[in-house]
Amino acid sequence: MHGDEIIYEQRERVNSFECDFQRRWKPSAIFQHLTEAATIHADQFGVGFDGMLSRNLFWVHSRMKIKFFTFPRAEEEITIRTWPKTIQQKLFYIRDFEILDNNEKQLAVATSAWLVMDATSRRMVSPHSLDFTLPSLPDRFGLDESLEKLRFEKGGEERLRVHAGYSVVDMLGHVNNSRYVEWVCDAFPLDMYQHHTLDWIQINYDHEIRPGEEVALFLENTPSDNHTWTVIGENLSRDGHAFESEFHWRDDE
Repeated sequence: MHGDEIIYEQRERVNSFECDFQRRWKPSAIFQHLTEAATIHADQFGVGFDGMLSRNLFWVHSRMKIKFFTFPRAEEEITIRTWPKTIQQKLFYIRDFEILDNNEKQLAVATSAWLVMDATSRRMVSPHSLDFTLPSLPDRFGLDESLEKLRFEKGGEERLRVHAGYSVVDMLGHVNNSRYVEWVCDAFPLDMYQHHTLDWIQINYDHEIRPGEEVALFLENTPSDNHTWTVIGENLSRDGHAFESEFHWRDDE
C-alpha cells in the first residue's frame, strides 16, 4: 500500500456552535473531530467500531497531544488528515494528525496513542495477539514527539467538580475522551482565554470514568514556567487518578 493510500483526508466546516466567544474552534471540538476522523479511517481498514465489536474488542484513546499554531475560526473551511504511524512499546498504536487551511498551511498538528481492550474483561490486548495488522507510515509525522507518562502527584487547587451524566457518556458506556478536555478547559478562568492562547495540550487517560461517578479537577502552575499548568482529574467515586493533563499557554500579541 502506497503512502497516499494510508492517509485519510476529510474536509470540514468549522461550526459556529463549536466556537468560543473569540470565534475560535474550541479544543474539545477539535478533539472530537480528530477522533471521529480516526474512527472513520479505522472503519475503512475493517477495524472500526463494528469491526472491533465483532471481535469483542474496542479501541481506547490512551494519550494525545495537540500543538496549535492558529486556531480555526467559525465558518472556516479546513482539512483534517490522519494516518496510523507505528506501534510503540509493543502496546500502543500511534496515530498522527494535521489540520490545514485552504492554502495547505498547518493550523494544528497532533499525535495520539491507542490501546485495544477486551470488551468483556476490560483488559488490554497485545497487538501481537490480534487477527489484524494496520498499515503504517513510521517516517511521517504530524507532531514529532513521543507520548510519555505524566507522573504528576495530586496537588494544586481544586477548580472544578463534575458528575458523569448522560451527555458525557459515549457508545462504550464511559466518558468520551473529548469531554475530559471540556472539563479541563472549564477549570481555567475565562480571563485566561481573554489574555492568552493555548500553545499545546497533552492529556493522558489513566482510567475510564463510568456513568454516575464524580471527578474533581486540581490545577497547579509549574513553578519554573508560569505558562505551563498541570491538571489532575481525581475520580472521587473510586479514589484514584482518572486522567492527567498538561497545558502550555502563550501570551496574546
